[in-house]
Amino acid sequence: MRPIAYLFLAFVGLIGISCRDNKPVVTAKTSGVVTQSTVSKPAFAKPIVAKPIPPKQTLPTSVDTLKYDDIIDLTPPPPKREFRAVWIATIDNLDWPTKKGLPVANQQREILAMFDQHQEIGLNAVVVQIRSAADAFYAKSSEPWSEWLTGQQGLAPEPFYDPLDFMIEQAHKRGLEFHAWFNLDRATFSKTSSVAPTNIIYRKPEWMLTYGGRKLFNLGVPAVRSYIAGVVANVVREYDVDGIHFDDYFYPYAEPGQTLRDDSTYRAYSNGIKNKGDWRRDNVNRLVAELRDSIRANKAWVKFGISPFGIWKNQANDPEGSATNGGQSYYDIYADTRKWIRDGLIDYIVPQVYFSSEFGRAPYKTLVDWWTRNCTSSTCQLYIGHGAYRVGRGSDRDPGWWRATEFPNQMRYNRQQKAVSGSVFFSARNLKANPLAINDSLKTNFYRHLALVPTMPWLDSLPPLPPRDLKLIRTPDGIELSWQQSAEALDGDGANGYLVYRFEGLRPLIRLDDPRHIVAKCVGQSTTHYVDKTADPQKKYIYAVTALDQLQNESREVTVKFSETAR
Repeated sequence: MRPIAYLFLAFVGLIGISCRDNKPVVTAKTSGVVTQSTVSKPAFAKPIVAKPIPPKQTLPTSVDTLKYDDIIDLTPPPPKREFRAVWIATIDNLDWPTKKGLPVANQQREILAMFDQHQEIGLNAVVVQIRSAADAFYAKSSEPWSEWLTGQQGLAPEPFYDPLDFMIEQAHKRGLEFHAWFNLDRATFSKTSSVAPTNIIYRKPEWMLTYGGRKLFNLGVPAVRSYIAGVVANVVREYDVDGIHFDDYFYPYAEPGQTLRDDSTYRAYSNGIKNKGDWRRDNVNRLVAELRDSIRANKAWVKFGISPFGIWKNQANDPEGSATNGGQSYYDIYADTRKWIRDGLIDYIVPQVYFSSEFGRAPYKTLVDWWTRNCTSSTCQLYIGHGAYRVGRGSDRDPGWWRATEFPNQMRYNRQQKAVSGSVFFSARNLKANPLAINDSLKTNFYRHLALVPTMPWLDSLPPLPPRDLKLIRTPDGIELSWQQSAEALDGDGANGYLVYRFEGLRPLIRLDDPRHIVAKCVGQSTTHYVDKTADPQKKYIYAVTALDQLQNESREVTVKFSETAR
């Protein structure tokens, strides 16, 4: 009977095993006391041990390359916020238009080709010179039309159009910020320049200084400073610019054998300042403050930036200066650039560090390090100005520019510095020429992934509200997303555009800080749909859409899932 009983128990055990979930058997630990059976087992009858039946495997109907939350790309993401811009100079037809008096259609075609190229490279801003020498590349101005636009100062384009309106609209369509660049010291460019009868030199000759063959504004006269601030305020009021930008021309760089004759102005407006150099610096500081105030009074969200010469002071002149031996903006053009940062007068600064890493008198890294130590204000961002025009044009004094590694090494060094928030390249025609393949380096490497411009919370810290009613359908063209416009935020701002992110897998980690997941930037508040033509319909995705306001603050995301069953 015992063998029969053993067989019966083994049969019951086999049934129990085949009906259970395929889970590991957990055995309870005993109290440590071992007990032995008093009944001996017969030698001829061994219990039958049943083997678990392996579960039937089924293949998934879709391919999931990222199935679990803990599968994450561990490579550091590229920066999501970075200012990426180029200077477009109009003085003497340096960049645009390529020559005086081009037909309007050609002017427009040239600037659109530039903007297209800049968008393709991965830039997110353009800095366009709209006032070169007391003139205007825009219609709503009290100053005459520029000779470098039409060939004669004061002559309007024919057929008529407003170049500034046109450029702003086209830049914004391409997701590019537009910063209007002004020269503030020149009233004429040369002795052979075309000068209209309405030029300020005829209307206000007492405001002028003659130096280096040019007429220059006398910045020591309070009315001159107010006039320049008024010119800027007019553009801020009349045009949808994102920023106002000034270069390094304040007082002129020294000309051999010449003297800037402003002694009478100093006597009249010294304000008790005993040193003439200090007085000139005070004039520039007052102008910068007046410019800042005029911008804020008209549109508080418009950014204000200046691009000075790269050296503030050398250590030989001031222990707090840089370990360099070159020209100094503090002494040479009377620009106390560090003071503007410390006093909160500007929103960004772009020192022109146009030197290679091998230039002994002012090595690139030495200057960048100085600026990172001195641009620590929470209300001023540091971008570096790069001399793209020097790439491939080395010399015995500065041999680094012969090397194809110099430019990309500068870009890498910038990104290693937390204080550096972007780059601006001089100038557009040099980017177009692509010396030593710098364009390709930007497009395929440094700027391969989209980046937003850095936020400026001291101008606007309130993000927009997210888009509404996000939906997804599968179409023959791809996966189509649509949503409703964001409602107005508490500050009255609506959306200025939208970002579309795509995350692959069943349960992917939603990382909005990684721009590699951005598949589209939809420009304009009414652009409320996107077709993803690169998605694999056999995969699973989660899409996230966020809203952007004018200063590129980003809302929280709304999400929707896609799988192969979506219709």
